[in-house]
Amino acid sequence: MYTNRQIWDISLPIFLSLLAQNVINITDTAFLGRVGEVALGASAMGGLYYICIFTVAFGFSAGSQIIIGRRNGERRYEAVGPVVLQGTLFLLVLAAVCFVASRLWGERMMGVMVSSDELRRATMEYLDWRIYGFFFAFTSVMFRALFVGITRTRVLTLASVVMSVVNVVLDYLLIFGHAGLPRLGIAGAAIASVVAEAASVLFLAVYTRLTVDRRRYGLDRLRRFDFRLIRQVLSISGFTMLQYFISMSTYFIFFLAVERLGQRDLAVANIARSLYIALFIPVSALSTAANTMVSNLLGAGRTQEVIPLIRHLTLISVGITALFAALLVLLPRLFLSVYTNEAELITASIPSVVVIALASLSSAASSIAFSAISGTGNTRHAFLLEMLALAVYTLYIYVAVVRFRLPVHLSFVSDIVYYVAITIGSIVYFRRAAWYQKDV
Repeated sequence: MYTNRQIWDISLPIFLSLLAQNVINITDTAFLGRVGEVALGASAMGGLYYICIFTVAFGFSAGSQIIIGRRNGERRYEAVGPVVLQGTLFLLVLAAVCFVASRLWGERMMGVMVSSDELRRATMEYLDWRIYGFFFAFTSVMFRALFVGITRTRVLTLASVVMSVVNVVLDYLLIFGHAGLPRLGIAGAAIASVVAEAASVLFLAVYTRLTVDRRRYGLDRLRRFDFRLIRQVLSISGFTMLQYFISMSTYFIFFLAVERLGQRDLAVANIARSLYIALFIPVSALSTAANTMVSNLLGAGRTQEVIPLIRHLTLISVGITALFAALLVLLPRLFLSVYTNEAELITASIPSVVVIALASLSSAASSIAFSAISGTGNTRHAFLLEMLALAVYTLYIYVAVVRFRLPVHLSFVSDIVYYVAITIGSIVYFRRAAWYQKDV
C-alpha cells in the first residue's frame, strides 16, 4: 500500500495548489465585501454561474485523469499524451460554445433567476468579463489531469501561486483603482481572475515544455482530431461531467433560494461559502489523491490495497478537517473579519460558520470513498449515487428555504444531509459492487 510519505508527496502539492487557488476566492470576497453587499452578492451569483459551466470541463478532465492514471500504472506512458492533447482541443471547442452561449443568453437567464434588478445588473457586469476565463480555465484542467495522473503534482502548487499572486495584485489595483488605474469595482475582480488564469496556463505550458519528456509521454503526437479517443474519454468522463454540472447547478439553486430571503442573507451565505471552500481544501486534496492512487493501484493489479488505502486517507481527512473546523468555531469573528468590517454582518454570519464547520466534518468522512468510486472507473455508479444525494439535498432546500423560509444558517444543514447520503451510498458500493473488475 502507499506509505504516508507517498501519500503526502502526492496530496500535499495538490493541497498547496488548492490553498493558493483559494486565495482568489478569499481575496475577491474580502475586497468586494468592502465595496458593498450588492457587489458581494453579485460576485456570488456570477461566480457560481461560471463554476457551473467550468465543472463540465473539470468533469471531462477528471475522466481523462482516470485514464491517464490507469495508463501510468500500466506503464503505457506513450498513451498519456494523446489523451491530454485531444482533450485540450475538445475543451477549447467547448469553451468557445459556452462563451458564445453566455454572451447570447446569459443576461436573459439572470433576468429569470435573480429577483433584484440591482443585483442582476451587477452580476452581468461581472460576467461580461469573467466568461473570457473559460478558454484558460478549460485548458488548465487538462494540465492538472496530466500531472495528477502521472503523480507529478508539485508543479500545481507553483502554478497556483502564480495565479494567486497575479489575482491579488490585480484585485487591489482594479477593484479600488490604485496606481493610476480606473476604479472598476466588480468588473475589476472579474478581469483580475481572467488574467490570473491566463498567467497560470502560460506557466504550465512553459513548465511542461521544459521539464516533461514529451516523447516518452506521447505529447509530440498531435496530428488530427481523434474522435475515437474522445469517445473513449467521454465513456468515462461523460457521467462525471454531468454529475459535476448538476451538483454545482444544485448549489446555484441554493443561492437563488437564499437571494429571495434578502440581500443580507445572500451576503452571509457568500461569506460562509468562502470559509466552507477553505475548510474543504484538505478534503479535496486527499480526494484527488485517492482518485489517482486507486486508478494507479488497479492499473498495477494491486486490488487488495484499495480498501485499506481508502480507510487510511479517510482518517487523515477527518483529523485535519476537525482541527481547522475547531479553530473556526472557537474564533469565528477573527476569520469573518477578513471578509468584512461591518459588525452586524459578522454577528449575522456566526451561526452559519458553526453549521459549515459541522458540514466540513461530514464531507471529510465521505469524499474520500466517493472519489475512490470514480477512481475505479465506475463513473456511472458515482453519477447515480450523486443524483440520489442531490435529490435529497434539493428537497431539503425546498422545504427549509422556499416553503418555511428558515434562517440562512439552517439552510446550510442541506450539506450535512447531502454528505450523509453520499457516505451511505459509498459504503454500499464498496461492499456490494464488483468494482475491482471495471475495465478502463
